[in-house]
Amino acid sequence: MNRIYYLVFFFIFFSTPLLAQTEEEIRLKSIPDSVPVVIDSLYREDQFYVGLTFNLISNKPEAISQSGFSGGIHTGFTRDFPINKRRNIAIAAGLGWSLNSYSHNLFIGEDDNGETIFRSLTRDIDYSTNRFTAQLIEAPLEFRWRTSTPETYKFWRIYTGLKFGYIYHFRSNFVQPDNQVVQTDVPELDRFRLGATFTFGYNTFNFHVYYSLNSLFPEARLNEETIDISVFRVGLMFYIL
Repeated sequence: MNRIYYLVFFFIFFSTPLLAQTEEEIRLKSIPDSVPVVIDSLYREDQFYVGLTFNLISNKPEAISQSGFSGGIHTGFTRDFPINKRRNIAIAAGLGWSLNSYSHNLFIGEDDNGETIFRSLTRDIDYSTNRFTAQLIEAPLEFRWRTSTPETYKFWRIYTGLKFGYIYHFRSNFVQPDNQVVQTDVPELDRFRLGATFTFGYNTFNFHVYYSLNSLFPEARLNEETIDISVFRVGLMFYIL
């Protein structure tokens, strides 16, 4: 899983800036010199996005800690709706897909009665992997401000808003010598997600933050303590068109 994240990261990191920087040049070169360039005064910005994040777990019980690499891949499409004459202030709504993994010491299993088990893995337990992975369908809703004009693709941007999501696939994977525990059906998991987002940057490279507003396991308990963990994601967001 880690190798996949690294390969995707390097591909997006090096290819996306090149595509964004040459997009306008290719468009202009394809137009004969005898044909006047027509400026689109009704332009829209940033329809497609691709993001890479480092994922953190917050509000976790004292016995729970993260270890190893926890990352996310995010992609989708938004429809840009400018709301002023200059078209640099807009509302955007869209649909996307997200894959997130979290490496930690919270064991998720099941007893003989089918009840979910939540335990913290201590250092004396020999294991190689303990992580859960979530795949989501997401719907971003953003308020956008930028310094864009119809003549350029390079500008400053500040986007903030909400992101609604649904976890359609969840997988907890624990691996130790001669033993593996996989859980995909966890009743305590809140599959409906709501988070606040903030993105700012210039041109292709944009700093992105996501903070979940609801807990992952609101009904789960660990040693009589509620597992009220939330998700915090920080990374880069790339806009292609």
